[in-house]
Amino acid sequence: MSISDSLQAAPVSAVAGAAESPSGPRLDRARFSWASIPLLLPAIGLLIALFVGPVIYSFYLGFTNLELIGPTSQHYSLTGLTNLTRLIHDAVFQKSLYLTAFFVLGSAVIGATLVGLILAMAMQNALGAARAIVGGMVIVCFVLPPVVVALAWYAAATSHGAYTALFADPKGDFLAAAPMIVVSAANAWNLTGLAMILFAAALRNIPGEILESARMENASAVQRFFRITLPLLRPTLVTTILLMTLLALANFTVVYIMTAGGPGTSTMILPVYSYQQAFQFDNLGYGALVGDAMVILATVLSFVYVRLSRGRGDR
Repeated sequence: MSISDSLQAAPVSAVAGAAESPSGPRLDRARFSWASIPLLLPAIGLLIALFVGPVIYSFYLGFTNLELIGPTSQHYSLTGLTNLTRLIHDAVFQKSLYLTAFFVLGSAVIGATLVGLILAMAMQNALGAARAIVGGMVIVCFVLPPVVVALAWYAAATSHGAYTALFADPKGDFLAAAPMIVVSAANAWNLTGLAMILFAAALRNIPGEILESARMENASAVQRFFRITLPLLRPTLVTTILLMTLLALANFTVVYIMTAGGPGTSTMILPVYSYQQAFQFDNLGYGALVGDAMVILATVLSFVYVRLSRGRGDR
């Protein structure tokens, strides 16, 4: 059977079973030793103090009547399911869930990940000078502070900005006409550099002999991508999507500086809504509960991505 026929039959990831020993169990499966517990205690202590403890306290605050100012700013108490009932019936919160999903999918999963993969593959075969110039520009976009990114896109997308002039409508205001699309594009523009770096590193680890053999067997570029490159990039692809998703989900600065959640509530993603409730409306307890919803959402997405990243032999 030729390589081109093999490409039609099954992807390269089918060779994952080769990692099994003659007796059956995988030799590369992670193993645990109780002797490692004392070595992990400092890290476990820091994890509990800096992450687990604050998260548990945040969940506790979400069920209290704590306020930023007022009589319950110091003497607050548990209110049962009052905040949770309010959250379930909160129309703005429900809209924030939809807007957050749009923002994450548009700017992270589709925008940054897809464009980063395309740029990494394009620069793989580009000339050295073009690779250095384009790669440098994309990386600069990533290392810019979020405040600079937000101000640059705000200036470009509003009236008399670069984008309005580019489309021969200097008095137009793209940010007011399509605010969610503009802030998603700004976030994708900021994150694409990181995605490109991750994919470029993964592409360099793909054995050139496999691609060359497939090319000699007249496998098309589409076949080589979907049957060789993409299966071998699967771990990096899932990791990149997870990282982009978490970065987009926690994004506050870009959206808040560009729109502050407006016009109205048209860009009121969860981080901005949590901040608004806690520090503008002084409802620290309810704002903490909105933040808790974000933690739960991030945990669920992380679990799904981790499960997708595992091969059949790891399940």
